[in-house]
Amino acid sequence: MISEWIVSILLLLGGLFILIGSIGLVKLPDFFMRLHGPTKATTLGMASVLTAAMVYFASTKHGVSVKEVLITIFLLITAPISGYMLIKTAIHHKLKPRDGTKGLDNIED
Repeated sequence: MISEWIVSILLLLGGLFILIGSIGLVKLPDFFMRLHGPTKATTLGMASVLTAAMVYFASTKHGVSVKEVLITIFLLITAPISGYMLIKTAIHHKLKPRDGTKGLDNIED
């Protein structure tokens, strides 16, 4: 009974984070700001959904599921690295940021 509540809360929380990340991807004005949606909120949302799956399978007769653990580790490692590579590519191609974007003084030539 309590595990069903935990799974439900984790699924709702994960769905909320994924929705916020997707809205950020569409609504933010330039590439550098848009990248925060998929790399931050959506990664946290998917980790929450996968944690809900782990709790569900651990509470049923199936036991601990190694697949969800591996997917979570892979997601949490690859999302920040891919975001970093996209930013480096945008800087290399001299993509112009929107006026007011902070951190431009930290970019090396």
